[in-house]
Amino acid sequence: MRFPSDVLNVLTDPRTEIRHDRVSVPFEIDRPVYQRMNNVLKEMGGRWDGRNAIRGHVFPYRIEEHMRQCLAAGEYPTRYDQGWYPTPHPLVMQVCDLAGIYAGHTVLEPSAGSGVLTSEIARRGGVVDSVEYDERRVELLHAQGDSRRVIHADFLSLDPLEYEEGFDRIVMNPPFANGLAHVLHAIRFMKDDGILVSVMANNLMWWSDKATVAFRETVEEVGGEIEALPDDSFAASGTGARTCLLFLPGYAGGPLRTHDWLRQQPRQLDLFAA
Repeated sequence: MRFPSDVLNVLTDPRTEIRHDRVSVPFEIDRPVYQRMNNVLKEMGGRWDGRNAIRGHVFPYRIEEHMRQCLAAGEYPTRYDQGWYPTPHPLVMQVCDLAGIYAGHTVLEPSAGSGVLTSEIARRGGVVDSVEYDERRVELLHAQGDSRRVIHADFLSLDPLEYEEGFDRIVMNPPFANGLAHVLHAIRFMKDDGILVSVMANNLMWWSDKATVAFRETVEEVGGEIEALPDDSFAASGTGARTCLLFLPGYAGGPLRTHDWLRQQPRQLDLFAA
């Protein structure tokens, strides 16, 4: 959801205090602007506390980092949707640690959002390419300057064979609604010996449809893991969505349809033609 422009102006005003679990505006604003701001902060999970010692909107989680990401992107997730949720910092560290990102690794972030993962990847020396569908967040990624390339596109529309080589690592927090489709497509950008780590909705662990069951069997076959995350993992991003963490390693000759596997297909077809 986009911030109303006047609300965005108030929340980015240097006099506004965004600290720990609260947002306080210690200066006068017009009543209509306040009402719009109040609605936004309530949608994000805050509640007004009028006690003299507080006089602000209080959240059930630390709001600082999350609000910084939202204000930079010019939009925020509400309690009522399942859209964009910035990856909380502790989870960013967990994802990058699990992926084992080191200096020189090529890394794909196919749902880069406002760049919380890309900044940590770059800090570790990874060479990261970012894909983002939303134009405003694309501009933010360009300004952040962490990415070798910023691609403005629907990730599912990209052709992996446009890359000459696959990526060493893929880290992602795809849309919860169709995360499996994003992961299956991302595998096609990964080297045979690469590693993919993804945050996903935890229905991956128990859905019984054919595609999900087959994917869980593949994860087990390659020695991967699907681990449930604590229920409050995304509380700092304003949602109680239950999530899990997918670790998927590749290896030459394995069952994953990696970038290396795709590159070999024309040569195999040529052999049959001969």
